[in-house]
Amino acid sequence: MSADAVANRTSNTQRYYEVTRADLPLHCPLEGSSLWNSHPRVFLPIEESGEAICPYCSARYVLKDGK
Repeated sequence: MSADAVANRTSNTQRYYEVTRADLPLHCPLEGSSLWNSHPRVFLPIEESGEAICPYCSARYVLKDGK
């Protein structure tokens, strides 16, 4: 995901994100989100299952290039 794509999103207003291995280690909120301080940063284990849900905002992350 490019830096421009991240900068144009607002954390916690979107509930579904596709990420790639380049985004790992994955955390929510994402870098560059305008509401970066909307909740504490939490690292999400997505590598094994290919999906993760943030325990704070319920955003769903899917690893685009699979497991």
